[in-house]
Amino acid sequence: MTEFIYYTSSSLNGYIADAHNSLEWLFAVDASEGSPDTAAFIESVGVQVMGSTTYEWLLHSEGLLDVPQKWQRFFGSLNTCVLTSRQLPTPEGAHITFFTGTVAEHVTQIETLAGDRNVWVVGGGDVAAQFLEAGRLNRIEVTFAPVALAGGAPLLPRFVSAGRLTLEAVHKEGPFARLTYRVVARP
Repeated sequence: MTEFIYYTSSSLNGYIADAHNSLEWLFAVDASEGSPDTAAFIESVGVQVMGSTTYEWLLHSEGLLDVPQKWQRFFGSLNTCVLTSRQLPTPEGAHITFFTGTVAEHVTQIETLAGDRNVWVVGGGDVAAQFLEAGRLNRIEVTFAPVALAGGAPLLPRFVSAGRLTLEAVHKEGPFARLTYRVVARP
């Protein structure tokens, strides 16, 4: 069965990007003692979903429009869905579908693109919150970095009541802590 998984990294105090929508703070963490095995997670994924801010940061920070073969190195032939209200460029060779509107309007198409694999809700937090509100988020996996930010994009910018998340696992991965929560369906 296809699962919708919000798989992301966060600062210790709950930000997934800094005030400039950058993840440079995350890459500054010394991972010589180990880091999360993202490649193993990606193997289970049939489609990744992100918002336009995440997508644009990825394009610009990695120079993916100038060096499109980097997209293939990062994601291979993985399908990508971007939620946006604007026209955005696509790196040559990337399998990207742009959706306008809400997650709820496109969840069936997203699931179809995933095939018999999982949906990786990359972010941002608002995109993950839309999946949660649509009743389609099954799991949240957050890797907390030993960094605190003064502000930025919140991990999940919605109220989630007590009892909606069940802790399934806690893992130490070098200086990082990964927590896995099962999302409990609303009664």
